[in-house]
Amino acid sequence: MNLTQQYADEAAVGVAFAEKPENLQDFLEPGCAAAIWNRRVDSSLQAWLDNLDPKQLPSGRLVLPVEAVPSALTELCNLADTPNGVGRQALIDDVATLANIFANLLGSKYLRLRLDVASETTCPKFHIDAVTARLICTYRGPGTQYGIAPNGGEPAQVFTVPTSAPIILHGSQSPQPPTSGLLHRSPPIEGSGQTRFVVVLDPFWDMGPRPSTLEVH
Repeated sequence: MNLTQQYADEAAVGVAFAEKPENLQDFLEPGCAAAIWNRRVDSSLQAWLDNLDPKQLPSGRLVLPVEAVPSALTELCNLADTPNGVGRQALIDDVATLANIFANLLGSKYLRLRLDVASETTCPKFHIDAVTARLICTYRGPGTQYGIAPNGGEPAQVFTVPTSAPIILHGSQSPQPPTSGLLHRSPPIEGSGQTRFVVVLDPFWDMGPRPSTLEVH
């Protein structure tokens, strides 16, 4: 049994698993609440990320055209003093690849991009985001947790997305909001000494006359 079949057999109803990015099209099918691309980044990139000083991990929030993602990530890395080298470029290339896949899937020319670095739990309660759709990829630390809770509250069974495996979720503003009751949260990491590095993407359709915005934190 391959890993995708194992995860699919153990996962919540309404969650699709993809071995290849093109299989993420299942996310658009009726009844699909989320899709997970079951992949791992290159082991050398993962080791570089895991050993990097958390202060040197890039963070920020931007709204920008999809094609501007690589240059924006380069700027954020410069601001964080992220070391130049193969690891940094591999990270930029990987996030840019996810941005293109996600934008093409949703038909969006613009994205809201967020890079978070956290040593404590940021969203401890299970919830559904007030967006049309969202991609979350945890590059360092434990991945996003999710489960089914038709009436809200705590799911009876909680699943954890593997590190570096992107999950795409429908939000409450989706044209086809999920009815399965799938909720998600950040995993609890207080007191663990772990640092999570998470990239979040939302589709953004109306830039209007405004330039892209950058918020660094």
